[in-house]
Amino acid sequence: MEGKLSSDRARQTLQAFKAAGAERIRVVLADDHVLLRQALRLLLELHDEIEVVGEVKNGREAVETAIKLQPDVVLMDMRMPGLNGIEATRQVRKQCPSTRILIVTGIVEDEQIIQALQAGAAGYVVKQSDINELLVAIQAVHRGNPYFSSSLSDGRSPMEFMLAAQGRDQEHGDDALTSREREILQLVAEGHSNQAIADELFLSVKTVEAHKAHIMSKLHVQSQTNLIRYALRKGIISLETDDEGPA
Repeated sequence: MEGKLSSDRARQTLQAFKAAGAERIRVVLADDHVLLRQALRLLLELHDEIEVVGEVKNGREAVETAIKLQPDVVLMDMRMPGLNGIEATRQVRKQCPSTRILIVTGIVEDEQIIQALQAGAAGYVVKQSDINELLVAIQAVHRGNPYFSSSLSDGRSPMEFMLAAQGRDQEHGDDALTSREREILQLVAEGHSNQAIADELFLSVKTVEAHKAHIMSKLHVQSQTNLIRYALRKGIISLETDDEGPA
């Protein structure tokens, strides 16, 4: 029954799109799984209202591509190497305020949903959803409306998710890390050396070391092991080899 409702909503959305003579929604796909990106692109391009203008394999490329192409919507995976989807969302929203971010992930924990909303995501779709629901979600966030997969809600409305994220902001504030520090934290937690991080980010080794010292001071930790534990706790990295599950 739920699948039929999604199909009906998608059909109605497409009919409204055609009737209005609207321009196609320009979309960028950001996911480190090549096969998933290719399959998703093929499925989306079957629909006249969508134009896939780019696809990238990590968060850093997502930010660079969004700045270059100024897409309407970015479909953002949550966990990607180098720069995760949450931090990429934060940077895209800062650099391209008119671009909407739709998280497309296998992660369904409330903590991750709230972090994504705090970063500026407009919607959250689980990878177990069908293409019809994804089309509805793209249309919704493009129009400026939040969208959350029905399987996430447990009876909660999108507004309840938004209010939870706002309440977290007011209660805890940010971690006080800058975007660059979050980026370096992820690379450290992934096991990259100072030299490798410097090469990746076009920085000097001394600058990387200074950033690490600032990160440790702000987070009140004394070792790299504790940094890794923090990154695991915050969902910045995962111990699982395929944390997203099936597409």
